[in-house]
Amino acid sequence: MDSSNFENTKAIETKNLTKIYHGGIRAVDDVTFLVQPGEIFGLLGPNGAGKTTMIKMIVTLARPTTGNLRVFGIDASKSPETVRNMLGYVPQSISVDTDLTGYENLLIFSKLSYVDKKQRNGRIKDALEYMGLTDRAKDLVKHYSGGMMRRLEIAQALVNRPRILLLDEPSIGLDPASKMHVWESIKQLKEKFGTTILITTHDMSEADELCDRIAIMSDGKIAALGSPIELKKSVGGDVVTVNLTVAYPSITFPKEIGTIMHSNEKSIQILAENGEIAIPLVSNFFRDQKIAIDSISINKPNLDDVFMKYAKRRLHEEISPHATSARRDFVRHTR
Repeated sequence: MDSSNFENTKAIETKNLTKIYHGGIRAVDDVTFLVQPGEIFGLLGPNGAGKTTMIKMIVTLARPTTGNLRVFGIDASKSPETVRNMLGYVPQSISVDTDLTGYENLLIFSKLSYVDKKQRNGRIKDALEYMGLTDRAKDLVKHYSGGMMRRLEIAQALVNRPRILLLDEPSIGLDPASKMHVWESIKQLKEKFGTTILITTHDMSEADELCDRIAIMSDGKIAALGSPIELKKSVGGDVVTVNLTVAYPSITFPKEIGTIMHSNEKSIQILAENGEIAIPLVSNFFRDQKIAIDSISINKPNLDDVFMKYAKRRLHEEISPHATSARRDFVRHTR
């Protein structure tokens, strides 16, 4: 592959990127995509899809087996330190010391990031102010709320003025109000500073709200890529949801009704070309089967339906409930 074909203006560009682990496990399989400067890009996928390995290669913690990866024109394999200096990373797990103040956390991180001593205080002040934490800078982090702690972690990642910010589950474990605050902060990073942001999330509403474009990974490949609107249109038709009064183990619909997208014993989602036409057909089908319907509704496809189409499962079913509650429990025990 002639790497001279890369355009240096792309924030992230991969070409035929492959990562094979010992034993022949192909975690990332011939992946090509790009992220534009100033874009919020979502990387979604079920557990084992390859997105964690992809992130590791972007942050230079893993080397590709074959293919090319460039960050703002810099080859990540040849110049990993240069690439790392352009990145800020906020992991899913707790990444701040709750026995230190907010200011002390950012000071330590600025030293670890080799921020010039003359610039440290200014960088820390700006990051705290931007994330709305100036008045709590001298408080111990153990007294922060969950939302404040997450904002501090983002502030920490901003100290070295990254050109690309990687956020792993940015609102995990947060209450709705804190989640909205974090979302607004992320949007402003793009709008005010042109920061390129790459997000991984299991929250479909988060992906829909924040992302300019989304890539869905499945079995190491990019199964779908586009804007939220484009991806939802790609599903096609209407989603008819049927809730039954009693459990029913297995149902096969005639093709003229539609295709079952997802089901359990008492709820079925059907993808139909036209929901209004499908509803009487669905009702007649269940009446003939002597199965009572509790409710039936029509909706346009959402991102969860997109994920179901391309990854063959619901994304919210992938995340462990322990991961969601870990932050809440941690914050509760430190206050």
